[in-house]
Amino acid sequence: MTAESLPTTRSGAGPSDAALVVAARAGESWAQQALFARHGRMVLGLSQRVLAGREEADDLAQDAFLYALTHLDTLQNPQAFASWIATIVVRTASKRLRRRKLLVRLGLRRSEPIDVEGLVSPAAPADVAAELRKLYGKLEEFPAEERVALVLRKVEGLELTEIGTQMGLSLATVKRRLASAERRLGAEIEPKMRRE
Repeated sequence: MTAESLPTTRSGAGPSDAALVVAARAGESWAQQALFARHGRMVLGLSQRVLAGREEADDLAQDAFLYALTHLDTLQNPQAFASWIATIVVRTASKRLRRRKLLVRLGLRRSEPIDVEGLVSPAAPADVAAELRKLYGKLEEFPAEERVALVLRKVEGLELTEIGTQMGLSLATVKRRLASAERRLGAEIEPKMRRE
C-alpha cells in the first residue's frame, strides 16, 4: 500500500493522520516518515518554546517522535496524532526541566540563562516581543510545572482544559499552577501572545 491508495484529507492534501497512523502501525516506514514530515516542525517548535533552548529541544523532539512511533499501538484515536505527540512533548519536557533543576541544586549542572532573543521572532509586534522577553526572562526561576503551564497558556494560547490534558493534571491543579506562576511573574501578561 502506498500514500496514494490511502484516504486523503478533504483538501486532497494527502493521507489523513488516521490513515498514516494505521499504515505506520502496520510497519510502513513511508507512513512514519510522512507523520514526521507533517508534524516535525510543530514538535520542534513546541519543544523549543517549552524548554526555551535549541539544543535540548532538538533532543526532545527526536525522543518524542521515537517514543510516539514505537508506541503507536497505545494511541486510541489515530486522527488525534498531533495532540497526542504534543502531550508527549509537554510531559517529557516537564520531566527534563525537573531533572535539570535537581542537577543544578546538587551542583552537577550550571544554571544557564535563557537565550530570550533566540526565542522571540524579529517579526513579532513590539508589545508581544516585550511580553515574551519578560516571560522568558523569568522562567528559569519557576518550578517545572508552573513554567510549562505558563508557556502553554501564554505562548501556545491553550485553554485550561487543554493544558490539563497535555500535562496530565486536573483543571483545579492547572488553575493553581497558573495562579502561582502569575504571582512569580509579578504581573499578568496579556493572553494575546500566541504562536505565529
